[in-house]
Amino acid sequence: MNSDLPRVSWFKSAYSTGPGGECVEAAHLHGGRVAVRDSKLGDSSPVLVFAPAAWDVFNAAVRAGKFDLG
Repeated sequence: MNSDLPRVSWFKSAYSTGPGGECVEAAHLHGGRVAVRDSKLGDSSPVLVFAPAAWDVFNAAVRAGKFDLG
């Protein structure tokens, strides 16, 4: 685990599919921040931390299909 983070409870989206269900994992942090890491790397993964407003913008873009392939 990234040593800069306290112990957190990581979770994967219910939509995670594919071989082994590997995807990204997220964790809720103090102050509404959200941490994201690569589930395939687990505790050794680099971690991105999003401010609440940035996480909201990202989720809105996902829901709007901005990152859909094809």
